[in-house]
Order: sequence, then structure tokens, then C-alpha cells
Amino acid sequence: MNFIIWIVIGGIIGWLASMVMKTDAQQGIFLNMVVGIVGALLGGWLLAPMFGSGTINADDFSALSLLVSFLGAVILLGIVNLIFRGRLR
Repeated sequence: MNFIIWIVIGGIIGWLASMVMKTDAQQGIFLNMVVGIVGALLGGWLLAPMFGSGTINADDFSALSLLVSFLGAVILLGIVNLIFRGRLR
């Protein structure tokens, strides 16, 4: 059951991050899930030590862990935009 919740929350986080970075029209549901989950990994690696929290990947579903996962997804989309488009958007 945790896996399903992890996929759903990752999809929502990826979708919100794609709306913030204005890449929502280019992505589907599957890519939003991937962005949310990989962004949570990136956020856990970069941001979680600074905030002192976990991420959705560490089964920590607090408001701070959702924020760290969301920021990680936004950073991931920014890196992808820089690589493929040469600008942040």
C-alpha cells in the first residue's frame, strides 16, 4: 500500500513542479510520476540535510518532506531545461 501512495504523491508533486516550471503541456502522467520520484531523490540528497527532514522516498509524509520533495522536482526540471533548451524558463 505504501508503494501506491508513493506513486500517487510522486505524481502530484511532479505535476505541481511541471506547472511551476511551465513544462506541463510537454509531460504526461507517467513523466510527472518520474519527475516527482526522482525529484524527491534529488531533494533528499541536496535539500533534506539543510532542512533536517526526509522525503517521500523515505516514507516520511510530513509537510516539510513534501516541500523538500517538491523543491527537488523543481530543481530537476530546471536542470533538464538547462540541458535540453539552454535556459531555465
